[in-house]
Amino acid sequence: PVLPDDEIERRLKDDLPGWWYEGRWIRRKYNTDGWLTTLALVNTIGYLAEAAWHHPDLEVTWGKVWVKLRTHSSNGVTERDFALARRIEDTVLWNIYGLKPGEHAVRLVTTDQADSRSKGKRVSIYGAVTYR
Repeated sequence: PVLPDDEIERRLKDDLPGWWYEGRWIRRKYNTDGWLTTLALVNTIGYLAEAAWHHPDLEVTWGKVWVKLRTHSSNGVTERDFALARRIEDTVLWNIYGLKPGEHAVRLVTTDQADSRSKGKRVSIYGAVTYR
């Protein structure tokens, strides 16, 4: 069932402080340090969404990704949206410094795919996802 607006607002404030409620969607904006990290973030969110059989709307540009979640079949926000939002947060916001919500956190993004410049050796590409 669709959650009431007051419950959505309370849960976002208490459990997902970087998210907000607008137009029957819960929303989040992530800032990245560039295109490569933006694509890594989009792919991570896509993987999590497929695993949950739930599909957010994404808006993507250089250095930014906006996520919008609602359960289309219910035409509103449900438990499924909160579960996926929590999974996205836990995965992309790896917080090694113990920062409080609202402060900056960093998530290093890596890949082990070989690069043509590596002469066949493994290469790790690092990027950072930050949030406020």
